[in-house]
Amino acid sequence: MIYLFSGTDVGKARAKAFEWVAKARAKEPNLAYARLSREEITPAALEDAALSGGLFVKRLLVLLDDPFPKRGAEEEDAAPPSVLEDRLPMLAGSDNAILILAPGLPPAKAKKIAAKAAKAYAFDAPSALERGFNAALVNALGARSREKLWLEVVRALRQGDAPEMLHGLLHWKARDLMQRGNRAWRPSDARALSLSLITLLADSRRTGLDVAQSLERFALALGPAGI
Repeated sequence: MIYLFSGTDVGKARAKAFEWVAKARAKEPNLAYARLSREEITPAALEDAALSGGLFVKRLLVLLDDPFPKRGAEEEDAAPPSVLEDRLPMLAGSDNAILILAPGLPPAKAKKIAAKAAKAYAFDAPSALERGFNAALVNALGARSREKLWLEVVRALRQGDAPEMLHGLLHWKARDLMQRGNRAWRPSDARALSLSLITLLADSRRTGLDVAQSLERFALALGPAGI
């Protein structure tokens, strides 16, 4: 039997998988447990996982930890089926519990494995839309606080927000400051802020610089005398 743990929230998917393992072992003390990393997953290892058992150990619990190599979308589409994918029917038909821990799995592959699984669990990080408007980010820029802005940029990136989306929010705030102004931003400073953000994105596209890193540097360069 296959149990799939996937989703975009890597930390939660891993925590829940190991919690499931602990509960299963507590419930069934004679359950033999093995964890296989990606490098250890071979045809022979998968056959052992599916078919092993015996007089003293009636069932196995095998955790396949992050079994798939990380690829881009185009590479994923072109890649042949993996050793694990070829043996999904065998694993699904086993009396042993085969737990596949694969956070970040592409949706098409997750769907394929879930169709063979006795149970599939998905733990997704909330999207930017679900989290709503990032007021803390734009307020940090409005307050001209280098430390707070850098912290909010890093926090949003770790939560999975696209760098381009964060850039869009910051530029929106710059335009808002141009129109309304506040104690921290004079109109001339707000115009310079807007231009610097436009330049940041243009330079990133032209040179191939990482937008996320550029945003962090931008935040750390913020100061009371301007950008």
